[in-house]
Amino acid sequence: MSRKTPKGIRQAPDNQVPDNYEGIVNLITEEYPGLSAGFQQIARFLTQNPNAVALESINTLATKCGTHSSSLVRFAQHLGFSGFKHMQSVFQTRIATAAPGFQERIRALEGELSRYSGTGSAAHLHALVVQDIAALQGLLESVGEADLEQAAALIAAADTVYIAGQLRSEPIASLMRYLLTMLKRRVVLLDPSGGLASEMAATMTGRDVLIAIAFRHYAKEVVTIAEAAAAREVPLITLTDSQLSPLAKDARVLFTIAEGEYTFSRSLAAPMCLIQSIATATAIRLHPNTDQTPRIPTVTETLLRKQKIKS
Repeated sequence: MSRKTPKGIRQAPDNQVPDNYEGIVNLITEEYPGLSAGFQQIARFLTQNPNAVALESINTLATKCGTHSSSLVRFAQHLGFSGFKHMQSVFQTRIATAAPGFQERIRALEGELSRYSGTGSAAHLHALVVQDIAALQGLLESVGEADLEQAAALIAAADTVYIAGQLRSEPIASLMRYLLTMLKRRVVLLDPSGGLASEMAATMTGRDVLIAIAFRHYAKEVVTIAEAAAAREVPLITLTDSQLSPLAKDARVLFTIAEGEYTFSRSLAAPMCLIQSIATATAIRLHPNTDQTPRIPTVTETLLRKQKIKS
């Protein structure tokens, strides 16, 4: 039986409507670049808060998403569903076996750590610590052995490792440069301060690898560099916030770190931890005969070793 399609809404045939959560995410990812700003906002909310979508009313979700309930209905119809309830039922079938989402982790931790709550600066510290713990828990569930091994293999085999990370991601990029340099990798940090980041990126070849790091709101130059690298078939390792990121579509290895909506105090604890894990996996690949997890040397240790050799 055919459904009536509201004016201006794309309606897919029944047999093309996603019947599982992964199908919805894949469809949203495919549609995302062409969506309006309002629909993109809804898409990000749905993919980052799947448990809330399954359990809460459309009016509550609209308020949390910063939109109107009718917009959620139109978004669901755009994806091919008869309405929001139809789409929500797919989220509900997922929830029995799903890991908790980012916001669910925060709510649970808030209960466990409520004795530390307060006002003023201490309250901001409490909120930041809770968000960090939730993000680190999510990291354990979202990052698998295969992705770490593939990233390490690409870095270990590359002629040159290029790293692009600006704005909030700049400290992450700098740490990665430091760690890989200490592992004797040839590293180029695509630093925008000299105005030549794009020109430096143009020297990349298929024998190199690009590590691109960007979270909302995505640094435009990093996105441009990643797209240019993909066009030249340079392997791309991406650290970003979701599959809807403009960096995700061309990634050879994609690491996603769930975050809440933008605030001044968003922490770097989870991406910094991930960077160190990738560097350690690379060290293990470069030194396969080491009996224990290899230590990444520090500059001070290297200088002391040189001094001992001279003496």
